[in-house]
Amino acid sequence: MAKNTKKDKKPSRFGLLNSISIVILVLFLLTSIFSYVAEQNSASSTIALSELVHDIGMGKVATITVKGDDLVAEYADKTVKMSKKEMDSSITETFTRYGLTPEKLNAVKMNVEGPSGVLFWIVQFAPFIILIIFLGLLIWFFTRQVRGAGMQAFSFGQSKARIILPDDKKQKVTFKDVAGAKEAKQELSEIVDFLKNPKKFLEIGAVIPKGILLMGAPGTGKTLLARAVAGEAGVAFFAISGSEFVEMFVGVGASRVRDLFGMAKQAAPAIIFVDEIDAVGRVRGAGVGGGNDEREQTLNQILVEMDGFEPNEKVIVMAATNRPDVLDPALLRPGRFDRRVTIDLPDRNDREDILKIHSAKKPFGEDVVLRVIAERTPGFSGADLYSLMNEGAILAARENRTKISQYDLIRAIEKVMLGPERKSHLLSKKEKEITAYHEAGHALVASVLPYADPVHKISIISRGRAAGYTLHLPLEDRKMQSKKEFLDDIAVSLGGYVVEKMMFQDVTTGPSNDLQVSTALARDMVTKYGMSEKIGVLALESNGGRAMFGKGIEEKEYSEKISADVDSEVARIMDEGYKKAEHIVTTHKAALDAIAKRLIEVENIEREEYETIIMAHGIQPKKKLDIEHQA
Repeated sequence: MAKNTKKDKKPSRFGLLNSISIVILVLFLLTSIFSYVAEQNSASSTIALSELVHDIGMGKVATITVKGDDLVAEYADKTVKMSKKEMDSSITETFTRYGLTPEKLNAVKMNVEGPSGVLFWIVQFAPFIILIIFLGLLIWFFTRQVRGAGMQAFSFGQSKARIILPDDKKQKVTFKDVAGAKEAKQELSEIVDFLKNPKKFLEIGAVIPKGILLMGAPGTGKTLLARAVAGEAGVAFFAISGSEFVEMFVGVGASRVRDLFGMAKQAAPAIIFVDEIDAVGRVRGAGVGGGNDEREQTLNQILVEMDGFEPNEKVIVMAATNRPDVLDPALLRPGRFDRRVTIDLPDRNDREDILKIHSAKKPFGEDVVLRVIAERTPGFSGADLYSLMNEGAILAARENRTKISQYDLIRAIEKVMLGPERKSHLLSKKEKEITAYHEAGHALVASVLPYADPVHKISIISRGRAAGYTLHLPLEDRKMQSKKEFLDDIAVSLGGYVVEKMMFQDVTTGPSNDLQVSTALARDMVTKYGMSEKIGVLALESNGGRAMFGKGIEEKEYSEKISADVDSEVARIMDEGYKKAEHIVTTHKAALDAIAKRLIEVENIEREEYETIIMAHGIQPKKKLDIEHQA
C-alpha cells in the first residue's frame, strides 16, 4: 500500500556514526593519494642546486625557467628536472657563488615566470580545501540528523495510516477480486451505494451505519473486503493497524486517532480501516500494566470521533477482528460499530472460486482439476489457499518444470497442513514398523466407524513434528458436528495408541498429540456442548478467558464436586473410545496387518489403493450416499 507522505524516518545514532566514519575514510584516502602523488613527483624530478650547476658547466642544460624560488631546467636530451635557488639572492648571484662563469651562464637560455594558473593555486591550497570540505560535510550530517529528530518529535502524534487513493489502479481491489463471502458482499454493497449516491439515502431520512465490524477467522479476507468496498465506491482508503495507535507515551494514540480522522474528513468520501481493532478496543478496566491507560485513552478518542460524525460527512469506519467477544460494549452500541458482518470459512464452491482467482497468472498442466483440490481442503481459509497455490508453483519450479501439475497441488496441500517433508529424518527399522502400525490403526478405526471421516491418504514420511500421518477428510462440508461424530473422532484418535499397546506390548511418545486432542475434545463435550448425561445441559466453560504467561486462564464458576464429576465424565468418554477402538482393531487384525505391511513397503498409500486393501478384508469404504443417510 502507498505510504503516508507525512511519515518520517527515525533518526539513527548508528547511521550518524556510519556517516561520520565514511567522511573520515574519504578524507584519509584523498590525503594519502595527494601525498603519494606529490612525493612521487618530487622524488622523480627534483635535484640539488649543486648538481644543476655542474650540469650547466658541462653544457647539458639548454633552458632554465625561474618560477619564484623554483628552477625548472630543460636538458639538451629533453628531460626536465627541478631544483630550488637560494631565497635571498637572484639566480645570477646564486650561480656565481657556486663558481659558474658568465660564459657558461650565457650559454643557457633564461626565462623568468611568475607563479600563476589555477593548478598552482589548487596545489598550494589543496590541504586547506580538503579540510574545509570535510568540516562542511560533518556539519551537514549533524544538522540533517538534528532536523530529522526534530521532525520526528513534531510528527510523533501524527497518523501512520497507509493511503490508497481512488486513482491508484495498481492497488485497486473490487468485489470481482474477492471470491466467496456472498452474504458479506451483499451487506457491504449498501455501503458502496451510499458512498456513491448518498443523496437518495439522505432524502428518505436513512442514516447509513458509521461503523462496520468485519468478524471472521484469520485469513478469511477481512482486509481484502474492506479494500474492495473502497475500490467499488472509488473513494480514498486509509488503513492502519490497531497496534499502531499504542505507544509508550500516554496521549500519543489519541493524537494519532484525531489526526487520522482529520485526514479522512478532508479526503471525504473515504473509508477508515482499522485492522485488529481488539488491540485497542478491548473491554476497559480489565487490563494490567502501565500501557492500559494509554490504550483506554486511545479507545475513548475513537469513540468520541465516531460520535462526532455528521450524517453527510461520507466517512465510513471499518474494522476487522477475530476476537469480537473481547471488544468493549461501547464500541458495539448503535451509532458506532452497529453493523457487524461475519465472514465464514469458504465452502467447497467458494474454495474453487478462490483457487481460480489465485491461479489466474499460473501455468497449469492439462491434468489439473481445481474441483478436486477444493474437495481436499475443507477448513482452509483464503490465505491458506493462496499459500497452497504458491507452494505448488514453488514445487514445480524446484523440479525445473514450466507448468504446475495436479500432483504438485496435492503435495502442496499436505505441506500447508502438516509442514514440509523431513527426508533427512530417517526412521530405524523398528520405528518405521511402529509408525506404520500406528497410522494403520487410525485409518482402520476411521474406516469401520460410521460417523468418522473417510481416509484419503496414509503416510509414514515425517512432516513437521509428526513421524507419520493419516489424512481423513469429510465428504461434505459441515457447519455442525454431532455427539456421535465427536465420539467416533475420539476413538479414531486413540486407534494408534491401542495398536501400539496391542502389537508391541509397549507405548511410545508417538500418540502424545492424539491423547491431548482427544482429551480436549472430550472435555469440551462435557463442559461446553452439554453432551454429558451426568452433568446435564450446562455450559461450564466459555470460549474466552483471560491470558496470562501465554496460557488461557478460565475462571471456574462451579464447585469442586462438579469439577470432579467433569473429570470422571471425561475419563469415561476416553475409556469408551479406547474400548471401541480396541474392539475394531482386534476384530479386523488381518486388515491391520495388510495396511501396515503395505505402508512399510511404499511409505504412502493413496485413497484408491487403501480402499482396495480394506475391501479385500470385508470392509466397505464410505460413500457420499452413506454419509447423507446417517445425517
